[in-house]
Amino acid sequence: MRQLVLLLGCLTVVALTLGAPPVHAQSAAPLKDEALRDWVAMKDRMMKIADAMPADKFGYKSTPAQRNYGEQVMHIVVVDNAVLRLLRPSTPAPTVNPSATSKADILKALSDSFDWGTATLREQTDETMLRVEQVPDALKFLGPSSRTRIISFLLGHTWDVYGQMAVYLRLNGIVPPASATP
Repeated sequence: MRQLVLLLGCLTVVALTLGAPPVHAQSAAPLKDEALRDWVAMKDRMMKIADAMPADKFGYKSTPAQRNYGEQVMHIVVVDNAVLRLLRPSTPAPTVNPSATSKADILKALSDSFDWGTATLREQTDETMLRVEQVPDALKFLGPSSRTRIISFLLGHTWDVYGQMAVYLRLNGIVPPASATP
């Protein structure tokens, strides 16, 4: 009798499970929306940290071998603009001077680049975010990657440079905006 009860219980669980939609379908978040939310938040963070350095210190380097502060920001712009092209957006890329040195020009390039990334992400769907793209040789360590992974790489790369910029600020006696007390 006990075996029959267990068998009926198992059959009931199986029947209920088969009739229910898959768990991942119930809880899956839209890829495009998550990427867009992270991208917009990153723009806010990067604009604040880039603006925190005084204009006369945009040429500051922590060591002679490093990029200066302005070059760190422009590195984000150049990499983002190059890699975002992999998503084949219909919105044209911003015109940027990769050799910009003034704070105003660098902040504008950063803002324009993030705005282009936002427009590019808005063109995507969850389906296109899963498309696999071939990456250029400079990113061959990624191998063929989904568009979601490409955006994730850009966000991670930006966080890496953000960390370097925070150190540059602290070496100049400036508390990074995200670390400042409200």
